[in-house]
Amino acid sequence: MTFKNPTDQFHFHISKKGPESARRGQLQTPHGTIETPAFIFCATKAAMKSLTIQQLRNCDTQIILSNTYHLMLQPGAEAVQHFGGLQKFTGWQGPMLTDSGGFQIFSLGHGTIADEIKGRRNEGRPKTLLKITEEGAFFRSYINGTQYCLTPEESIRVQRLLGADLIVVLDECTPYHVDKSYTEASMQRSHRWAVRSLNAYLAEDQGTQKLYGIVQGGIYPDLRKESVDFVNDHPFFGHAVGGSLGANKQEMYDIVGLTLSLLSKERPVHLLGIGGIQDIFQGVLLGIDTFDCVHPTRIARHGGALIKPWNRPDDLKREHINLRNSRYRLDESPIESDCFCTTCRTYTRGYLHHLLRTEESLAFTLVSEHNAYFMNDLMKRIRDALETNRYRELYQLYLQDLAPIEQPVS
Repeated sequence: MTFKNPTDQFHFHISKKGPESARRGQLQTPHGTIETPAFIFCATKAAMKSLTIQQLRNCDTQIILSNTYHLMLQPGAEAVQHFGGLQKFTGWQGPMLTDSGGFQIFSLGHGTIADEIKGRRNEGRPKTLLKITEEGAFFRSYINGTQYCLTPEESIRVQRLLGADLIVVLDECTPYHVDKSYTEASMQRSHRWAVRSLNAYLAEDQGTQKLYGIVQGGIYPDLRKESVDFVNDHPFFGHAVGGSLGANKQEMYDIVGLTLSLLSKERPVHLLGIGGIQDIFQGVLLGIDTFDCVHPTRIARHGGALIKPWNRPDDLKREHINLRNSRYRLDESPIESDCFCTTCRTYTRGYLHHLLRTEESLAFTLVSEHNAYFMNDLMKRIRDALETNRYRELYQLYLQDLAPIEQPVS
């Protein structure tokens, strides 16, 4: 199954069907072809925290993501364009995606999804979001207090100047705690913003970027269906599943599953901001093609090293070990003896434990490099399993001893 314009530099091809709605494919862009399912690493401010571009390449990374909101504030979209766009500015030269700034509208006003679910308040954080209107989102820069209005047209303009291959419509990501009436009003506004984003994109389309629409609707099945109908009926290249997805993982999987069952099967589908190991395995089964998440590098900065199931300690019921733990102080083994990343081929757990306990910044680089390699290796194993009809086996192997899925989304 192929979604392709023969004169286009982009196309999405599904080369293999897996169990349920799982699929193996190729997403072609002007800067290279992405083998899917794939993980997109978050270089939020045009940089991966603790890792260089060469280290990302050494880990077999296919695609990275940068953030429209942060880059429009600093250094500014025009500055990035001056250097030839994000690929030349960063030295990455591979496929890139930029989000629209919509998630920042949400987080500046309400906090993260995890904050909402866990009941955390954010009184100590300055409220930089001023208001959301039909025109757009008004906010103050967290850098110098300058007031901005991020409109759909401005989001597309900024993303065009940044030059990523894949770009996204502006939307409002509603928090979990709001009621259905607000969720519906927000979704309808996001649809109107999406049309404006699409019109702005088409007015300046030069064939070097493709636009994704976003499915909203919160936890409400009827709203999700309405939002799916909207994106299916508009000429977006791909679809992204966004918004609050529930209070626990099972609710999230149910909402994502409903959404994917109704979306056009010819277009690539991205799951915004979700990328734990459990989430990836379940998401692939539901039909997700790409994932993005800060999880691998975020846990690395706290000593969390992702680990394959056969390397887990017997008492571990999660995806990573904590190298700050005293049990690793005299451990002479690498994070994983069967991992071929530079960290595992060079350093011991004991040395990494020492770096973490003494707060040496090298620790963050070394553990992040392992986690990046781990994620890319995991996605390759998933693609290979789909090719050889062994996805169920791999699914059971990786998830068999983890905590149950009825847990809060993190």
